[in-house]
Amino acid sequence: MVTGLTIAAETRESRGKNEARRLRVKGFMPAVMYGGGTTPAALAVNPKEVTKILNSRTGHNTIFNVSIAGGESIPVMVVDWQNDPIKDNLLHVDLKRIDLSQRITVKVPVITQGEPKGVKLQGGLHEIITREIEVECLPNDIPEQFIVNVSELGLGESIRAADIPLIGSMTLVSPADSVISHVISLRADEAAPATDAAAEPEVVKKGKKEDGATGDAAAPKKK
Repeated sequence: MVTGLTIAAETRESRGKNEARRLRVKGFMPAVMYGGGTTPAALAVNPKEVTKILNSRTGHNTIFNVSIAGGESIPVMVVDWQNDPIKDNLLHVDLKRIDLSQRITVKVPVITQGEPKGVKLQGGLHEIITREIEVECLPNDIPEQFIVNVSELGLGESIRAADIPLIGSMTLVSPADSVISHVISLRADEAAPATDAAAEPEVVKKGKKEDGATGDAAAPKKK
């Protein structure tokens, strides 16, 4: 989704862990901007501003502007990021230049609403299989999310990616038969273990006769 949001950025000449530490002391973090047929650019940006974008309703699908000091303002979106494994604060971000006239591929969340009749009336179980689908569209047509009403979903029925209505320039990239959610029967209780002796056939060891078993008579002992 295209927004009017703009964040400031500065170019950086050096790279490496020491440079990253110096940036963080100043309240910045390293970033790389690539795409658009040009050389990747090493930047420094404010991690708080990028965190707000990632935590917004449109998340990493947000298209915003990066204003480089002494340069132009460029539309970008976040394509990858790294968080501290302990503190969870943002450490690094990759930005992709976006041409607003060119189609791009994005993953969009799918939200289900309602209680299926297959659960309410038929005693089934509603399972959500996937929570997003992939679509291709113009940047201005990227949806915030898809909302699917599952109220009419009966037992044994499913909603697939092809059932989600697309508008504008959107086309489906995910397999059309990908299941979004379905209603299944609850699994019946497993049958109790059989107690009939016939259910567990007896195994007789070879080379050893049972007590009292008949067979060739033993030869009489000589006195």
